[in-house]
Amino acid sequence: MIQALFDYQREIYLAVAQHLKAFAGDGNWLTLLAVLPMGVVFGAAHALTPGHSKTLLAAYIAGSQVKLARGLLASLALSFTHITLAVLIAVLALPLVSISLGSVGRAPALETLSRGLLGLIGVW
Repeated sequence: MIQALFDYQREIYLAVAQHLKAFAGDGNWLTLLAVLPMGVVFGAAHALTPGHSKTLLAAYIAGSQVKLARGLLASLALSFTHITLAVLIAVLALPLVSISLGSVGRAPALETLSRGLLGLIGVW
């Protein structure tokens, strides 16, 4: 089941990458807008993978007898902090990569290695 989820996530990622390359080539904003729904689906598939505090959140909701609205609020807070921190890390890391390597895309071996390490951390 988890492998099927990873495969599905990879397919979405490749489709998003293809649309982003098309946008970079022609600058058509409609191409970029077409990616947004795929981003939501990718995020939903990503959230189903291990390591996203679903068990902790479910235990909190089940153990504290909270109302549905409070459980949904806690879920939204968890999602918001996860997304915000991921974007913040990416935004802060980009200047560091540019300073240390000159520019993104100039060190493909390092980029491949970092993607692999992130994947391993995610699987762990």
